[in-house]
Amino acid sequence: MQLTESGVTSTTSKFKPCAVIPVYNHEHAIGAVVAAVLARDLPCVLVDDASSASCAAVLDALATADPGRITLLRHAVNRGKGGAVLTGVRHAAEAGFSHALQIDADGQHCTDDIPRFLQQAAARPQSLIAGCPQYDDSVPSLRLYARYLTHVWVWINTLSLDIKDSMCGFRVYPLPSLIRLVERKKLGERMNFDIEVLVRLYWDGVSIVNLPTRVAYPMDGISHFRAGLDNLLISRLHATLFFGMLWRAPRLLARRLLPKRGAA
Repeated sequence: MQLTESGVTSTTSKFKPCAVIPVYNHEHAIGAVVAAVLARDLPCVLVDDASSASCAAVLDALATADPGRITLLRHAVNRGKGGAVLTGVRHAAEAGFSHALQIDADGQHCTDDIPRFLQQAAARPQSLIAGCPQYDDSVPSLRLYARYLTHVWVWINTLSLDIKDSMCGFRVYPLPSLIRLVERKKLGERMNFDIEVLVRLYWDGVSIVNLPTRVAYPMDGISHFRAGLDNLLISRLHATLFFGMLWRAPRLLARRLLPKRGAA
C-alpha cells in the first residue's frame, strides 16, 4: 500500500480516510486545525454541536471557502462530544470512507502527527490507532491524576495493558468495526464516549496501536469538560464496563494466552 508524503493513499487504494472534527465554540482555534488537516489532503467532516452564532459563522465561512473538501453537519441542540463524533463517523461511512481520523477542535493535538497516524492505519487497516499523550507543562495536575485513575479502570475492564490512554481524542477508527458497534450498542455521547468506544471495540477484538503524540492544553483556553457531570458519567461508565468485563473475562484472558501458546 503506497502513501503520499502527506500520509494519504492514492485513490486506487481501499484505504480512504477522512477527518471528523466535533466542534463546540472553538471559533478561535478551529481554523488552524482545519488548515492543518486540509494540508494533508484529508477531506474534513466538521460537526457543529449547536455552537454559538460566532462559532457557527466561522464554520460556515470555512465550509464555503472549500466545499469540495469540507462537509459541515449541524446539531440543533448540543449532544456532547461523543454525539458529534458519532454524527460525523456515520456520515463518513455513508460517504464511502474506510477510516475516520478524530481530532479535537481546540488545537491541543499535534497536527504534524497526522501522517504518522494515517500511515499506521494504512499498514494495519483493521486496527484502531490511538494517541498516547506526551504532555507539556500546560496540563493541569489534577486532570493528569484523574486520567491515570481512568487508565487503571480501563486496564481492569480489558484485563490487559493494551490501551495506554483511553481519553485522548486523537485517533483513527476503522469505520466498518465502529459502525457495527454503534448499530448494536448505544454509546455515551458526552466525555465518556472516548473511553467507552475504545473499550468496547477492544472487547470486539479490534487491536489497538498506541502512538505517542504531543498534547497541549488547549490552544484557545476553552475546555468543555464539566467536572461534576462528566466525572459522574465516567464513574458510572467504569462500573458498567466492569460488570460487562466479568462475563467476558474468559474470552479476554484467552485472547491474551492463546498467542503465547502459539509462540511456544
